Amino acid sequence: MEICPKCSQGTSLMKAGFIRGKQRFRCKDCSYYFTLPTAHPKNERRGRHQTTIIDIAQELGVSNSTVSRALHDHPDINLDTKKAILAKAQELDYQPNQLAHNLVKSRTNTVGIVVPEFLTQFFPNIIVGAQRVLRQAGYNLMIMQSGESYENEVANTRTLLANRVDGLIVSMSHETNNYDHFLAFEKRNIPIVYFNRVIEGLGTHKVVANDYQGAFLAVEHLIQNGYRRIAHLGGPPNLLISKERKRGYLEALTKYDLPLLPELVINGDFTSQKAAIYARHLLDLPEPPDAIFAVNDPTAIEILTLAKAKGIRIPEELGVVGFSDDPIAAHIGKGLTTVKQPTDQIGEAAAVMILGIMRGEELAFAPETMVLETELVVRGSSILNVEQRRD
Repeated sequence: MEICPKCSQGTSLMKAGFIRGKQRFRCKDCSYYFTLPTAHPKNERRGRHQTTIIDIAQELGVSNSTVSRALHDHPDINLDTKKAILAKAQELDYQPNQLAHNLVKSRTNTVGIVVPEFLTQFFPNIIVGAQRVLRQAGYNLMIMQSGESYENEVANTRTLLANRVDGLIVSMSHETNNYDHFLAFEKRNIPIVYFNRVIEGLGTHKVVANDYQGAFLAVEHLIQNGYRRIAHLGGPPNLLISKERKRGYLEALTKYDLPLLPELVINGDFTSQKAAIYARHLLDLPEPPDAIFAVNDPTAIEILTLAKAKGIRIPEELGVVGFSDDPIAAHIGKGLTTVKQPTDQIGEAAAVMILGIMRGEELAFAPETMVLETELVVRGSSILNVEQRRD
């Protein structure tokens, strides 16, 4: 039964509407109006409530500022009080709001990374390298994947902006031809480092493998093993990696005085569906190639699969070389010859670069391109024995 807090009577109360969502009462004996306090059990937690400094202060009957000083190891606090607060914080599973703390300092200690796919080990390996460096520097890595979609990539960048990342590391989707979503970072003075798939004309910081060198070595290897009618199944023409790998292919042919045949060069994308279509086109030519240099390993694997289905012998009738050294490359058929890229180093270098820019080091003032060397890994898909070579 409700009791009047003024005259302690409870028999002459009447309801008198609501105020601020609470039932209001009037005592007929003393004409006093009042509402009753809402009682909550001391340790009751409703919904997904996260313990706050206020909760700890209420539990112990101390001020919020006292709890804050204890949690931040401030020297101006009684030792026993501090021990009690820390014990209560542990009991209530208090987790500090690091985001709010960092926002006060205008930083989140978070770097975003956007990659186009997780279908191969290439991008996950780069992420591991970047995360290793950033974690040691006290930064978290927020990982986004575009699925080779421009629209998804734009949505990824908006999410990262909304989460107020301090920097961005990105490899673009094969659909990307508009870069306004990256300009939004520049307007906010959020640095960007591009890697692997970059645009040649952008004056930006980049980390890339030596795609030209790797492609040249791959095609030179095919030529030295006796292949003469060498095709190139390339990537999207807007990306620098596609241009550089095609340039290496063309210059290797030129060095060895082999003809540059337009019908043997196809610019495609990075999807297995398109790779299968283009590979079939090349192998169904009236005079098909005797070797194919593919822009990446998934494309090369599609070529090997199609060749097997058509009864074409590898490497006797068709030599194949890929690019990136996917883990499956060593185990498919006789093994796929490929160009190995330093994936861990790419991730580490991109992370070191973004950290340097965020710290205002010298490289922050001039766009830098870091080029890492590649390595040709020779396997059974491209090695003809002496009797088979077409010298």
